[in-house]
Amino acid sequence: MSFLSSAAPKLAPWKILLVDDEPDVHDITKLTLSRFRLDGRGLAFQHAYSGAEAKEVLAREKDIALVFLDVVMEKEDSGLEVARWMRQDLDNQFTRIVLRTGQPGQAPEERVIVDYDINDYKEKTELDRTKLFTTTFAALRAYRDIMKVEQARRVQLSYREGLERVIAASSHLFQQRNLKDFASGLLQQVVALLRLEQSMLLRIKGASVITGESQYEVLAQIGDFNYQEFGPELIAQLDDARSNRISKLCGDTFVGYFPNSSGKSTLLVLKGVEEISEIDAQLLEVFSKGVAIAFDNILLNQEITDTQAELILRLGDVVESRSHEAGNHVRRMAQICHLLAHESGLSEDETAVLMHAAPMHDVGKIATPDAVLLKPGKLTPEEWEIMKQHPTVGLQILDGSQRPILRAAAVIAHQHHEKWDGSGYPQGLKGENIHPYARIVAVADVFDALCHARCYKEAWPIDKVVEHLREVAGHHLDPHYVKLLIQNIDKAVEINERWPG
Repeated sequence: MSFLSSAAPKLAPWKILLVDDEPDVHDITKLTLSRFRLDGRGLAFQHAYSGAEAKEVLAREKDIALVFLDVVMEKEDSGLEVARWMRQDLDNQFTRIVLRTGQPGQAPEERVIVDYDINDYKEKTELDRTKLFTTTFAALRAYRDIMKVEQARRVQLSYREGLERVIAASSHLFQQRNLKDFASGLLQQVVALLRLEQSMLLRIKGASVITGESQYEVLAQIGDFNYQEFGPELIAQLDDARSNRISKLCGDTFVGYFPNSSGKSTLLVLKGVEEISEIDAQLLEVFSKGVAIAFDNILLNQEITDTQAELILRLGDVVESRSHEAGNHVRRMAQICHLLAHESGLSEDETAVLMHAAPMHDVGKIATPDAVLLKPGKLTPEEWEIMKQHPTVGLQILDGSQRPILRAAAVIAHQHHEKWDGSGYPQGLKGENIHPYARIVAVADVFDALCHARCYKEAWPIDKVVEHLREVAGHHLDPHYVKLLIQNIDKAVEINERWPG
């Protein structure tokens, strides 16, 4: 699996540093080696005329392959000092060094040759064209081979470190419990893995049978990347990846294809990518295989949650139809609860649980006789006592489940008729002793009941509903959630309009 650009990069020339205090030596060396080639690469020369200048160049240029180093310059041992500094202070163990001297008898000791890893030592008079060529060839070939070994070591180290990052990233993703968090975490881990900044994660949403145009749902994104502004070129890349099940780099945009057994494959868009190295491609492939398992688990959990939510909603519809409540009552209730939970700062998980559980608030009415439940007039004291039993019946139906949604539904069914001042039923709970879910549902239930016609009343105008909510805040309803609803009354009205009844 490779995402490397197909065009082969032009090979850069070998960098050679000439260090000598005689300008003529620089000129002659350049002229003699002007046609030199090794592996199709020519030479690029850097120049220094003293030991100090040589150190400056070596500190600045990190990929010099060979140094022709004069021994005697400003001092008798200037060249040896440069060699010592390169190996010990700069810690450059790769650049090859050829010592040159114009003064016979100034040869360094064998210890210096060994300790400073000197490649060769020549007197300037013996460096004719042939010997200069062979010396350069041998030194550069040694540098090339050393760098191949070093590159292999770095690749091995990089791959090992990359695998460690993959393991850490996969471990993080397996802790996520919902699809949005999973997608966001996946995106962050891939960006960290490949050291990129702008990216987007897409899930295939489906294909329109009418138009044949593919549709995608954005799960997560990083950077100033706007899916709505995607042009036809990027859409074509997404379609190509989805249809052919491949990952591909095109221009500066990489589209990665993440398959999984659920059939809901994921596409990863990385913008501003010049190339993805072979090792990064391999790491991404290893990572994607682990992610597929986590993705399947997330989708399975979501499927279970969605199934629970749909069953609860349909059961709520049954109760609603039996009691002749306004149409879509449980759907509006769920959305108003979601609004209040979100505005109050509850976590996304708690907000979702509340929204899915809210439709079960009146499930206990299944056991309420029609004569009481559908009576258009005022209930007698005896009938009212029968009506007040439905919270306890709701608890009995739902109690004992270990599923978060059903546990929340049991609490809501039992407590949503409790009142802030303690005058509610069935337990007479007061204030914060009432579960927050039940307090939110109570506000949503009163709001919806007032906004829509019932068998015993007409619908109220919204200004009268708001006025009544202010009156009962602190008595019947939690004033905090009443305040939040009034502050977001426009959103609540939009929910009513979206699900009329």
